[in-house]
Amino acid sequence: MKMVRVLSVLPGFVGFVCLLLVTGSLFGIELDETRVQATTVPCLDEDSGGCPVGMTGNDFYVPWGFNMLDVDVTISWSEPGKAWIGVVDSKYAVSCPPDTNGLTTCESDDFEFVAGGPDVDDSFTFSLEPGDYRFTSGGRDNSNLDDQLVTIGTTIHMATSGEIMLAIIGILLMIGAIEMIYPIKLFWNKFITS
Repeated sequence: MKMVRVLSVLPGFVGFVCLLLVTGSLFGIELDETRVQATTVPCLDEDSGGCPVGMTGNDFYVPWGFNMLDVDVTISWSEPGKAWIGVVDSKYAVSCPPDTNGLTTCESDDFEFVAGGPDVDDSFTFSLEPGDYRFTSGGRDNSNLDDQLVTIGTTIHMATSGEIMLAIIGILLMIGAIEMIYPIKLFWNKFITS
């Protein structure tokens, strides 16, 4: 009987860790903000021929495993009056490939934005879903070439389905550990005989 009580520590500990992970996920993990200096794309006169759109040269790949997480990336920039930032599917790199300067021949109307875009003022939140993405940027009417500070913040939670599953496993392991230490059958027999 004493050996069973000693062995009950393992499922009890694992159950406790599962419930601790669920609690941590409910509050979320916030990573340190990243600040990047970026160049605004000039747009001298939107009416005369449209404004060029800049695009990153490489895909931003989000792997399949992100289905188990809720990752929110908040992007804000210091010059919202001069520029906008957006996220598009990487398929646009084929139809609107960036040149060596990172500029495309397309305008903002040629893109369907996953997050952000010219209609967003100074920040947006991009919820990461599996896939390939490109970051784009463009200038607002009559904006010149300039530098701006882009701030990127990330918050991570476990997906709701993962939280529920982990909570159920944790509770069952804790109940199993308690059952190993204090078997309900023994208490029931004592109750019946008394």
